[in-house]
Amino acid sequence: MRTLIENITLDVKNTISGFVENVRDKKTMCFLVVRDVSSKIQITIDKVQHPEFQDIIDRLTIDSVVQVSGVVRKSDFVKLNGIEMFPDDIQILSIAATSPIIAPNEKETNIDLRLDYRWIDLRSDKNLLMFKVQSEFIRACRDFLYRNNFIEIHTPKIIGTESESGAGVFKVDYFGRTAYLAQSPQFYKQMAMAAGFERIFESGPVFRAEKSHSHKHSTEFSGFDIEFSYIESYRDVMEMEEKMLTFAMCSVADKYSSQIKNLYNTDIVVPSRPFPCIDLHELYDELERRYEYHVNESEKGDLTTEGEKLCARFSLEKYGHEFLFVTGFSKDKRAFYHMRDSNGIPCGYDLIWNGCEITTGAQREHRYDILKKQAEEKGLVDDVKFYLDFFKYGCPPHGGFGIGIDRMTMLLFNTNIKEGMFIFRGPERLNP
Repeated sequence: MRTLIENITLDVKNTISGFVENVRDKKTMCFLVVRDVSSKIQITIDKVQHPEFQDIIDRLTIDSVVQVSGVVRKSDFVKLNGIEMFPDDIQILSIAATSPIIAPNEKETNIDLRLDYRWIDLRSDKNLLMFKVQSEFIRACRDFLYRNNFIEIHTPKIIGTESESGAGVFKVDYFGRTAYLAQSPQFYKQMAMAAGFERIFESGPVFRAEKSHSHKHSTEFSGFDIEFSYIESYRDVMEMEEKMLTFAMCSVADKYSSQIKNLYNTDIVVPSRPFPCIDLHELYDELERRYEYHVNESEKGDLTTEGEKLCARFSLEKYGHEFLFVTGFSKDKRAFYHMRDSNGIPCGYDLIWNGCEITTGAQREHRYDILKKQAEEKGLVDDVKFYLDFFKYGCPPHGGFGIGIDRMTMLLFNTNIKEGMFIFRGPERLNP
């Protein structure tokens, strides 16, 4: 029976399986390094005692897959975890061809070639750790929400009408009719509120038909969405998000901080609560005063890309915090379903982390007549009739937010979106 390397027992026979990471074939000895998803181990072969292994050794290539059985013992001479296995049986499960993505005398090939062979690129220690951390982050978010009486739901991704703003959607042929890939589960999250579910969340794919080539955009990504009822204001939504993020970041730090420091030279900073918050117009005043960053009045209803980047520096300088809530966006720059205050300002926010927006959240408008009027302002009332019907028959006040999982991963490891996703999708990339 196979044992993961991290679970092997010393001084008894174990059977492990994994990829061959290194082969050092000497005159009388051969040393293999085998890795699985949990760890690595040195296989020490005495070729004098086991001449039958020579044919196997000669055939082995880097990234071939093997099954090895033998006794594992401690060793003061082995740097790799201080242990080694002495095999009495070696079986080749798969022979690997020469990797196409590591060129001779080059440390690393370019990102696009590596994406062509993503399954090979993902075999690195750094990539494996990245997605273990991503998995732990999502597990912790789920754990937090389950503890707080949320229900996990799964909403459709093929929809009959253009969602949200009506822009940037993928059209698909649906048995002769036009359908669309969902930009978010927003409408169905709110349907769950009208259904009386009160607290729900979902993790699933999100599609955006935006021909952007920035370091943080993709045409398909994984979203983590939350919606809950009986809130008093969007501040309740902000508080829920900061509690969840703090809980999840703490879980990541407890489990992986030393490995992240070792492989990425990055410290996991668990954020303190409450997160700082600033009005958008006040933020622009601060950026102008501190960094001489000037924005035309016509642009001040939204946060510019450069302003977003400057938030990283500003938030650390003023608040000593990596996270920053920004409120006070113009209604022209927010979705029609955001509730507005008495001054017509949307009751919502963006959450900026290290100079990049990771969340848009808000209190939703739950009153049918007002919601319909706001949809009419955007010219969407006919397109979203099915959605407006959710609110005709009673719906509690509610709000929520959505987090881009891949963008969180990208920021955590200080990389780009291509590296932070398991499989990247962009305007020019549909494979693998």
